[in-house]
Amino acid sequence: MRGATRVLVVDRHPLWRREIAAQLNAAGYEVVAGVDDGPTALREARASAPHVVVAGMDLPDASGARLCRELRDADVAARVLVFSASRRTEDVRQAVSAGAAGYLLKSSTREELIDGVRRTAAGERVFSSALEGMPAAGSVPGAAVPSADAVRDPTPPLSPRETQILALVGKGLSYRAIAARLNLSASTVQIHVQRMVDKLPLHSRQEFIRYAIERDLRGNPSLADRS
Repeated sequence: MRGATRVLVVDRHPLWRREIAAQLNAAGYEVVAGVDDGPTALREARASAPHVVVAGMDLPDASGARLCRELRDADVAARVLVFSASRRTEDVRQAVSAGAAGYLLKSSTREELIDGVRRTAAGERVFSSALEGMPAAGSVPGAAVPSADAVRDPTPPLSPRETQILALVGKGLSYRAIAARLNLSASTVQIHVQRMVDKLPLHSRQEFIRYAIERDLRGNPSLADRS
């Protein structure tokens, strides 16, 4: 992929890393690695010299803002695009203050993510449209806002079993692993998933993960562990 924009993906959730990498690779970017923590990201950035680092805010050992500072202090030339579920003003402010070139929400569409990486590599500042008007974003000179609206988070009624499965998908479990955990067949899990697709509507595993994050289902044992 000579000449392709090189991207390093940093996110604590393996399914998110795979989804982001797959989308960027399909769009012609070269994903040099997908890692889950700050120290590994710093080592990989030094070794592979990515043009853009797509980083989550909630990393196991630190925040995305701290990673921004460490990359800057290490003279890594890559520009950082934060990709986070959090829309808290303080999180956006910390990321921008630490040197992030932009901040996209995980509710962004595939097109917004791909375009955001392109614009970040081109030297622009990129923020989700849902953050428009937020002081932390709007006060940054040259801040640019994507024209597409953020994906709306629907709130249809889900059954307790559907809620369990959605929570486990959000944790990155495969359908087979979910089936084993809930003592169901894999085909039964897929039927529940299809019902949720029809209800929400959702159209991909990434959208299931996005919905789980937005609804704060991930990490809730009362939902994920109930049988």
